[in-house]
Amino acid sequence: MTTSRLCKTLIAASFLIFSWCAQGASNLSDPIPLDPDLKEGVLPNGLHYYILKNGKPEKHVELRLVVKAGSILEDDDQQGLAHFTEHMEFDGSKHFQKHELISYLQSIGVKFGADLNAYTSFDETVYILPIPTDKKENLETGFRVLEDWAQGASLKDDAIVAEAPVVLEELRLGRGAEERMGRKLLPEEFDGSLYASRLPIGKEDILKTFKHDTLRRFYRDWYRPDLQAVVVVGDIEPAQAEKMIREHFGHLKNPAQERPRNYARIAARSESRAIVVTDKEATNNAVTIRYPSRKVPPDTTVGDYRKSLVRTLYTTMLNEHLHELTQQADAPFLAGFSGIGSIAPEYESFSTTVIVGRAGIEPAIKAAVEESERVRRFGFGADELERAKRGLLRNYEDAYKEKDKSDSASHAAELIRHFLVQESVPGIAGEYAYASEFMPGISLDEVNAYAKTMTPDATVPKLVAYTGSSKDGETVPTEASLLQWVANAEQTAVAAKEEKKLATSLMTDAPKAGKIVAEKENKELGLDELTLSNGVKVILKPSDFQNDQVLMSAARFGGQSLYDEKDKYSAQYASAVTGAMGMAQFTPIDLGKILSGKTARASVSLSGNSDQIGGASSSDDIETMLQLLYLRMTSPRQDPALFSAYVSSRQDSARNAMSRPEAVFQDSLQSTLYSNNPRAGHIPKPEDFAQIDMARASAIAQERFGSAYGLTFIFVGSFDTAKIKPLLETYLASLPATPLATNYRDLGVRPVSGVVKKDVRVGSEPKSSVTLTFTGPAKYSLAENTRFYLMIEAINIKIIDDIREKMSLIYGGGMSGAFDRIPYENYRIGATLPCGPENVDKVIAAVFSEIDQMKQNGPSQLDLDKVKRALLEQHKIDLRTNTYWQNYLQDATLYGTDPANVLTFEKRINDVTVDDLKEAAKRYFNTANYVQAVQYPANQ
Repeated sequence: MTTSRLCKTLIAASFLIFSWCAQGASNLSDPIPLDPDLKEGVLPNGLHYYILKNGKPEKHVELRLVVKAGSILEDDDQQGLAHFTEHMEFDGSKHFQKHELISYLQSIGVKFGADLNAYTSFDETVYILPIPTDKKENLETGFRVLEDWAQGASLKDDAIVAEAPVVLEELRLGRGAEERMGRKLLPEEFDGSLYASRLPIGKEDILKTFKHDTLRRFYRDWYRPDLQAVVVVGDIEPAQAEKMIREHFGHLKNPAQERPRNYARIAARSESRAIVVTDKEATNNAVTIRYPSRKVPPDTTVGDYRKSLVRTLYTTMLNEHLHELTQQADAPFLAGFSGIGSIAPEYESFSTTVIVGRAGIEPAIKAAVEESERVRRFGFGADELERAKRGLLRNYEDAYKEKDKSDSASHAAELIRHFLVQESVPGIAGEYAYASEFMPGISLDEVNAYAKTMTPDATVPKLVAYTGSSKDGETVPTEASLLQWVANAEQTAVAAKEEKKLATSLMTDAPKAGKIVAEKENKELGLDELTLSNGVKVILKPSDFQNDQVLMSAARFGGQSLYDEKDKYSAQYASAVTGAMGMAQFTPIDLGKILSGKTARASVSLSGNSDQIGGASSSDDIETMLQLLYLRMTSPRQDPALFSAYVSSRQDSARNAMSRPEAVFQDSLQSTLYSNNPRAGHIPKPEDFAQIDMARASAIAQERFGSAYGLTFIFVGSFDTAKIKPLLETYLASLPATPLATNYRDLGVRPVSGVVKKDVRVGSEPKSSVTLTFTGPAKYSLAENTRFYLMIEAINIKIIDDIREKMSLIYGGGMSGAFDRIPYENYRIGATLPCGPENVDKVIAAVFSEIDQMKQNGPSQLDLDKVKRALLEQHKIDLRTNTYWQNYLQDATLYGTDPANVLTFEKRINDVTVDDLKEAAKRYFNTANYVQAVQYPANQ
């Protein structure tokens, strides 16, 4: 961002606030106005529509069809059919035969699953369709798709029969410990409400046996215009969008006999009780204390909006208290969350959840209950309120600055919530104005009075729920003990929280600055390349992709590979350990408080073969980001208590990780693929963290990050080049740059050779997962990399078309791949396909059939054109993002490639032919060298 643009942004913000204030203080009884840029309407048939013009991404429109109907409206014989109906919308309609819709959308660059998608919940079903608008017919077809979803689904018998196995596979995929425990817990959490018995995925017996007219009945009853909304956000004129909505949806009709659209009630809890739900595959032990639900109206007035600010401040500070408890060496729990949350439309509830660690269940409950009681009785301190206010106001300011650069999908999500639950949408300009007006007047007394009112006391009935592992050695509480522990904690005397005084800045004195000794301009890519007096190099790419975002990165070869086996764990966790202990005189908690109201971060990490530095800030906080980096590199901090807290927390987190069958399977796959090589990596085990030596980990971090030698820093974003240069001289040119190794070491980690097949029998659910991993040496080039990825995406299209849509063997899954250039040039392709155990052999045969077809014939020209279009569409979006340019320039700098190669991306894509992919398939799918691993249930 140039100086003039930054000034314009700040002037605009000041003018906005002045304009609102000039009208006098807001009348709290006034209704919250709609965003003036939003066009809202209702057709005569009751269909709502919302249109918002937005330029990011360019030449794209986000379309949504929102149906105010979900699983809660199912009759007893329809359980699961709201979700099944969602599936059927992609399987034939008035204007699209079965398979035509997905194929057409792929042809214009819309990927199934990644872009084109839908979801069904208790109270709504939402269809998601992003459309590139470079061709007029794309937009017209997009609206026709929404029209068919609204009331044009075919719902033919043969399509229903074909889709049933896919829906059942989705149900199977969701099974596991969380699902099993949830089914037992929900009736208690929802106090007997219908929500407890209407999970969107439904019941397996109904999904297998329902009459097809039962599904059609759901569609006829609930897919009607008075329960629907069309949301249009993107690069389109509102008048054009409104005209198209009227043309495509104005003729839709409501049923002659409409069923009332009622919402399920949730009764208020009248007595305290407890429930214990365990599962041998549970990965966390947790306690949730849920207080009675209450029915609340939506926020509709300006006064409601002001109250929501008070609530946010209260929740932020309460959870900060809980987070601070996790930073103790003898932390009472691993993580804690508390506050008032929506549990269903018009209902909210206060709850507290803690993840239990080694301290045990009773101490976790005691600490959480006591902290809530402390807040209820004594409230918060003046300093913490001011920090919370600064942080919240900064969030509004950041959003306002990005007003014209916010992604269309995020706007669409907000409008969906407005239709479904009446969330207010005054627009970010209005919200920033409200926050700026109200925040200074929110007093400590007001927030503390709110805390006293909204934090439940001991007299309020509650549900105490324990969920956790039932494997051998676990301590499982009784329901009586849970209630007693809560009651004991409620009777414990608590004192007000004492808060220590903190520094107001990170650094009192700036380091002695160095100099920029050389500069070079790259006009072709819009780069400035600098050399600093300590030898450090800098690449600057100012951009207007975001109005207030600056990204920083640096990398060089080295990493964990430079350290021997005895230092494996200290090196692997060196950057995490040092990060957990803070920097200079500041703990991580201190840093969070000092940085309140600022947008800045900086971190270092030691990867396998490289040293990595990352950071981000707003335009105003670049200096803070650089100070954080300077302190991280020059003033690491050792704190035995925080080190102990880090180790114990990670051990407790890892303790139950291998309870998940999927984790056991992945760990076995990794061990098989790399012949149990200890340097190949594995899922962390508790014993790993016991091998970290604090002093050695700190020494390794300092060895690698105490010197900036060999680093090239990359800055991309909204900065003024002239203004950032003095900061670079102060904080980067002053860094120590003593010589150190800037090479990686090849540790000889290589995948197994030949055909290796491994069956892993784990888990109690009747579900499997097939993985195929192809590896081998490969000569990297941009052209070869392009062919490689196009080949994989072309096969993914066939996996969707054939294995999912035509054969109905899977719900999801696919292939991915990568070229590695270090420590040796090689490739890796992995296919992951969850399925039923009875279908394993069919899935394997189908995948190899697709591979064989690719090797013999290559993809069809149509499929090749589809994947090309998708990549080109994504590239257009990528070129307008800071993250893409940061990653691209970092990669080019680390590997010494020409950054101008980005200009040839489109040509490289378009040059690829069907024969190229056929030959690539022959090179990379070596059927004499792959690992096949299959997860089966333990009892099979």
